[in-house]
Amino acid sequence: MIRTYSEMIKLSTFKERFNYLSLDGVVAEETFGFDRYLNQKFYRSREWRQLRNQIIVRDNGCDLAMDGYDIFDQVIIHHMNPIRSQDIIQVTDFLTNPEYLVCVSKLTHNAIHYGDETLLPSNAVIERKPNDTCPWR
Repeated sequence: MIRTYSEMIKLSTFKERFNYLSLDGVVAEETFGFDRYLNQKFYRSREWRQLRNQIIVRDNGCDLAMDGYDIFDQVIIHHMNPIRSQDIIQVTDFLTNPEYLVCVSKLTHNAIHYGDETLLPSNAVIERKPNDTCPWR
């Protein structure tokens, strides 16, 4: 199944988007192994940095491009379809096409790769109580 941004964005809830992208505990084939230098070189390239900025702007810096799920720490640009060494060598569409990329937080990225929903960030509103920010009470 080829996952696309256009399809994912039609899903109205964060959980639906997560389920669409979830790899059910399957991490990339080899995670590059000895070819890891390939993805490191690519991720340091000017082309990737420009593309990364475009994706962050497109998604408003929100996790899974979902309004209300602002990312306040590290923003990861997730390849919606796992990439391989050949994708980097041949510079395939999966590598640089915004249709196959989305902003995610580190927690969401790990949850997608390991199929663990408990890692997902909570967007629940915390009920405030009197003196709950006062350390001596």
